[in-house]
Amino acid sequence: MDHSQFADLASWVTQAGLAGKEEKGLVAGFCERIRVLGLPLARASVFIDTLHPLYEGRMFPWRSGEAMRPPIEYGPTTQGDALANWQRSPFYRMLQSGESLLRLTVCEQIKERHPIFIELHEAGMTEFVAIICRFAAKGTIGEMDCVYSSWSTDRPGGFSDADVADLERLVPMLALAVKSVSLTRIAKTLVETYLGRDAGRRVISGSIGRGVADQIEAALWFSDLHDYTRISDTASPGQIIPFLNDYADAIISAIHDEGGDVLKLIGDGTLAIFTAENRGDACRAALAAASRARQSVAELNQRRSSEELPTTSMYLGLHIGEVYFGNIGSRERLDFTVVGPAVNEVSRIAAMCRSVDQSFLASSSFASALGEAQGQLVSVGRYALRGVGRPQDLFTLDPQALEAALADGVIVVGDDGAADPKRSPATSIR
Repeated sequence: MDHSQFADLASWVTQAGLAGKEEKGLVAGFCERIRVLGLPLARASVFIDTLHPLYEGRMFPWRSGEAMRPPIEYGPTTQGDALANWQRSPFYRMLQSGESLLRLTVCEQIKERHPIFIELHEAGMTEFVAIICRFAAKGTIGEMDCVYSSWSTDRPGGFSDADVADLERLVPMLALAVKSVSLTRIAKTLVETYLGRDAGRRVISGSIGRGVADQIEAALWFSDLHDYTRISDTASPGQIIPFLNDYADAIISAIHDEGGDVLKLIGDGTLAIFTAENRGDACRAALAAASRARQSVAELNQRRSSEELPTTSMYLGLHIGEVYFGNIGSRERLDFTVVGPAVNEVSRIAAMCRSVDQSFLASSSFASALGEAQGQLVSVGRYALRGVGRPQDLFTLDPQALEAALADGVIVVGDDGAADPKRSPATSIR
């Protein structure tokens, strides 16, 4: 590869990285260009660790003559078969030895080293080159401390020394572009994981000014778990976090499935909002999420009971009102959340569940916004809420009306068995 060809490819990688081209497009574009320049590449894979609640990293495969492949997300490689597979890989060997480049002839004898070599041998590959592009200590995030890549050819005799030298010069530029795009993805994942999906998107788009908030109308959800204090006092310490995770997964998944956004987890409590152009749509989405959550918690309780683990149920309060949605806090520590009298009211409504012996309560304003679906609720009376100036008429689910709504089609049961209201939608080698 001459100087002009190298400069053209380096320029393309730089511009693609600056433009934020997705990693799979970066890898595919790079591989196709070096083939055009004469490097006999048949297969390649680039992967990088990440910060994600479920995945350890992402791999981007490329095959000559095939359509662009989707990325592969891999889980933790810290135990079991995944750990054993990782420890057999050429990259693990390179990390232990400090090498940055490894060349291996693909032959019958090498097949026992790692399953990838069985695949390469069967595909007719003749040489495998592994490259690690390491980051300096200040450039690491979590376990993301390098970019791994593998490059294979099916040319008889393998790569030439000049081919490998070209890869050594070019791959670090590709690695830098992949790292840049991956860091953007990590930032989005982190803010959405810890702030909520909509709040996370707002923060990553620049809404980080202290005191900057929008006044919005939202259906508000506040739930907590029945008898959590007693359970946390009597259960073994090792059971508490899995207990909270199980119930949070059931409840948060139901909220997300109906278009809601979880803003805060407060011990065993969950604060969420549902927004839509039409207030009735927002309330019906929240009611559908309540149905999903009740079903998910019931199924979870069956599983946990069979395993002789502690079980609980959900207290839920629903309300609708005007709130301020934005950044609140000090100059050093901000929280992106909702504030306003309606937030205080929904927490008080949820707290009333214990007093009136109901697992679900909704405000009169929430009930009236439901339209036809209001028939699923029944009044439990008028109550004074602590810290709220005026009494509230509160409503709970009417099981008979809910069955009738299912029969009449006011509520439509989806393929997964959860209840959906009729409404407009709310806006590896490793």
